[in-house]
Amino acid sequence: MILLLVVAAGAGLWTWLTLAWAYAEGERAGVLQKFVKRGWVCKTQEGEIALYYGGGQYMGAALTPQIWDFSVRDKAVAASLNKAVGHRVQLHYTEHPGIPTPCFAETRFFVDRVTITDNEPAPAAGAASPAASAPPVPNPGVPPR
Repeated sequence: MILLLVVAAGAGLWTWLTLAWAYAEGERAGVLQKFVKRGWVCKTQEGEIALYYGGGQYMGAALTPQIWDFSVRDKAVAASLNKAVGHRVQLHYTEHPGIPTPCFAETRFFVDRVTITDNEPAPAAGAASPAASAPPVPNPGVPPR
């Protein structure tokens, strides 16, 4: 019985430690691709952003984005992320390695602050930008050729 209590106390202490203590913190920016609430028993809030390096829809066509998955535990941050799907965002996160069960989160990265860095949703892949599809505007000071 004492051994069972020691194991339970150790598991509780480990869970508390991994959730309370952050191994690292940082910022990531990209286009918020997806934000969902999922799970059969333990509902977690998970999202992914597309990180574009040297290409992509904001810097011209080229490279495939790197996808970064994250979790959210704060309901206010989750509400902000639900509104920001399709927008370019900057996320502040903390890293918590060693979480003992996916009931707390499916990733080790917890986003705790979101900033929307654009006002328009990102164009769909392969879609023409509005500037590219608009007809040219004549310059009144230059005679046509």
